[in-house]
Amino acid sequence: MVTMPELQCIVVTPEQTVLDEPAEFVAVTLFDGELGIAPGHTPMIGRLGCGEMRTTYCGRVDRYYVEGGFIEVLGNVVSVLTNRAVPAEQLEEAVVQEQLFSAQERPADTPELMAVRDRAVEQYRAQLRVARRT
Repeated sequence: MVTMPELQCIVVTPEQTVLDEPAEFVAVTLFDGELGIAPGHTPMIGRLGCGEMRTTYCGRVDRYYVEGGFIEVLGNVVSVLTNRAVPAEQLEEAVVQEQLFSAQERPADTPELMAVRDRAVEQYRAQLRVARRT
C-alpha cells in the first residue's frame, strides 16, 4: 500500500496556536485569489486576505474564517500567521449579518474613518460568506 505524503498545517494568531494538524490539502484565501496547497508544493510566502481556509484530511474537511496575515509553505509545512482564525461552525450568520449592518451604518466623514469602515465591512462580508457555507 502506498501512503500519500502529508502536510503539517499550523495556524497561529497573536493569542494562541489555533491548529497544528496533518492535512492532505490546504486551501486559503489570498489577498488576490485562492491558493490550493498539496504535498510537494513549491516553497512560497503569500499575503492572506479575509476569507475561508479549508483543510482536508482522511475525507474530513475543516473550515475556518481567517482574517489577513501571511502564509508560508516550506517543505511539507504550511504555516499561517493571522490576526484571527475562527472555526466556521462558530460563526453565527445572524450575528455577523447584524455586525455587517452596523459597520455599514457607521458615519465616516474623513478618509481615515472611511478606510476603517470599509475594512470592517470587508471582514464581515467575508465572515458571512464562510458562515453561509457551513
